[in-house]
Amino acid sequence: MSLPGNRIYTRIERPAPDLVEAFRGLPTPNIADNMSRMFCACSAIAPVLPEMTLCGPAFTVKVNPGDNLFIHKALDLAQPGDIVVVDGQGDTTNALIGEIMVRYAASRRIGGLVLDGTMRDRAGIAALGVLPVFSRGYTPMGPYKNGCGEINTVISCGGAVVRPGDIVVGDADGVVFVQARDARTVLTAAQAMSANEQKIFADIAAGRYDRGWVDAKLRQSGTEIIDDVYGY
Repeated sequence: MSLPGNRIYTRIERPAPDLVEAFRGLPTPNIADNMSRMFCACSAIAPVLPEMTLCGPAFTVKVNPGDNLFIHKALDLAQPGDIVVVDGQGDTTNALIGEIMVRYAASRRIGGLVLDGTMRDRAGIAALGVLPVFSRGYTPMGPYKNGCGEINTVISCGGAVVRPGDIVVGDADGVVFVQARDARTVLTAAQAMSANEQKIFADIAAGRYDRGWVDAKLRQSGTEIIDDVYGY
């Protein structure tokens, strides 16, 4: 039996490719809203460029703060389309990746990187533009390569629990994680919400957007609406 904190699982159960692909392009807020507004990475984890998006199965990595040895190994093991999700324990002292690693990940057709930690070579990675990368920020201070860590175990990223094979979706609003067993139900609900939003957009443009729900909600909460001037 392997001991926690220094082990690598080389295999994961990935969702069906068509199921993963169906999430691509869905807004992360609509996905999150259909999971009770939960299961998102915190707002500190953001894309290098706002237009960067990602969608794929989670290939999870846990590292000691500031150490990227296990991330290097994950880049060797991950399959095309996988999203390498790194639990760096939120530490921002040392960068966990840089441009060399991003170029290598892109060459292996990895789908993206999500780091609960920092990165460096921001300008080069942004100019390269071939791989979506999300992180807590940037620092020139480089990483160590001492270990230990874990690959393809349950991790935390930005306050959210992430399991190997979870569906990861990222856009300008941030990153959301969908557990594989819930994916089809969440997908159907998120697609319906997106379709309803398109109708609302059309209603707003046409001047027929019904705002009656606002007062109904206020009445439900016991709010008093007084048609008068406040007296001092």
